[in-house]
Amino acid sequence: MTQPSFVPITEADQVRPALRLEDPRPWVPDRPAELRLPVRQAGKSLGTPGPDQGYALRLARRFADRLQLRPGESDEDVVVGVALLASRRAALFGRAPMVHDVDTALALWGFLDDGPPEGLLEVRRPAFSSAARDYAVQRALVDRVPEAAIRLSASDVAARRDDWAALVGAA
Repeated sequence: MTQPSFVPITEADQVRPALRLEDPRPWVPDRPAELRLPVRQAGKSLGTPGPDQGYALRLARRFADRLQLRPGESDEDVVVGVALLASRRAALFGRAPMVHDVDTALALWGFLDDGPPEGLLEVRRPAFSSAARDYAVQRALVDRVPEAAIRLSASDVAARRDDWAALVGAA
């Protein structure tokens, strides 16, 4: 606070000059590990990073009682696998997972259908087998579904049910 010049004050109580900082130097990303472009590396087992991906597991658990499972399929494996696919779909769109992502993943593999194609049943059983516990199985499951298929909506997937092999990467 300023002090009027006519008020007597001791030398210790006088306002001291402020410490001046120098202007910052310009910064450039020149360190060895700097990412130069906002481009994600693509490839097998690299994943698709996105925000709040754990929420997909919570969403997938809401569908657990409606799953149409066949002998040899575990609901725990299916829930984890579907959550992983939903997380990938959401990350491709640059957002957190939502219920439509889970719905699309379930439609891709026919887990809500009463009568999915027989060939799909033969492919999905080994694809989801031990997905809840095995990281290699999880990566293989997510990597096998083509990006074009994962970007479809659940209604588009249902309309293309005859082409299930291309949708789940079994072709």
